[in-house]
Amino acid sequence: MVDGGPFHHYLTQIRSHYPLSIHGVGLSIGGDGALDEGHLTRLASLISRYEPESFSEHLAWSSHGDIFLNDLLPAPYNTATLQRVCDHIDRVHERLDRCMLLENPATYVEFAASTWAESDFIGEVVKRTGCGLLLDVNNVYVSCTNHGRDPQAYIEAFPLAATAQIHLAGFAQDVDAAGAPLLIDSHGAPIAQAVWDLYRFTLAITGPLPTLIERDNDIPPFPVLLAEMQRAEILLQAATIPEAA
Repeated sequence: MVDGGPFHHYLTQIRSHYPLSIHGVGLSIGGDGALDEGHLTRLASLISRYEPESFSEHLAWSSHGDIFLNDLLPAPYNTATLQRVCDHIDRVHERLDRCMLLENPATYVEFAASTWAESDFIGEVVKRTGCGLLLDVNNVYVSCTNHGRDPQAYIEAFPLAATAQIHLAGFAQDVDAAGAPLLIDSHGAPIAQAVWDLYRFTLAITGPLPTLIERDNDIPPFPVLLAEMQRAEILLQAATIPEAA
C-alpha cells in the first residue's frame, strides 16, 4: 500500500489481463480497539486503483494499540467479540463502499471464554453485516485436527450460501505437549490429500467457486504449482451448481 514502485508496475500489468482478488492481513477485524483509519484509507486507495473482483480479511486480530504484531491471532467467540467484529465490518463496508469476505482462521488454542461455536459465530456475523464468506478449507482441516472435530460436519455448519471464494494450502505437522497431532497453517507445503478430499466434499455442496491456492514459503518449481492448479481445475469442472431450493 504505497504510491508507486515495482510492485505497482507489475501489478498494473497483471490487472490489465486478469481481475484481482485483494486479500488483507492487517485490518485486525477481531481486535479490541477501533480500526486503524490510516490503514483503511490506504486500503481504500488500493481498491480504487485496481477495482478488484473481491476483497477479503481474516477473522483475527493482529494489532494492540499502536503495535502491529504481524500475526493472525484468535479471538474468543462471545457476545462482546461478535458486536466488535460486526462494528468493524460495518465500518469497512462504509469506507470501501463494497462487501468484504471474511475468512475462517486456522487455530491452535481455544478460549474458555467462548460461548459460540466458530461456524455459528461466523454465520451470525454474515447475517448481521451482509459480508460474504471466504472458506479456507485447509484452515478447517487444521483447526479440526488440532481440536478433535469432524471437518465435514464443520464445513456443513458454515453459512455456505454466503461463500464467494475458497482457499487451499499446505500445512506443517508437529505434536503438542500431550503428543497429539498439531497442524500449522504454513503455506509452505503441498496440499494434503485430506484437504483435497475436503475440498471435493465442499464443492459437492456449494458447486464450483473461485479458488485460490496459497503458497508463501518453500516455493517449488513452476510445474509443481501448475499441477496443483490443474488438479483443482478438474475438481471444479466436476462440481455441479446446486439446484435452487
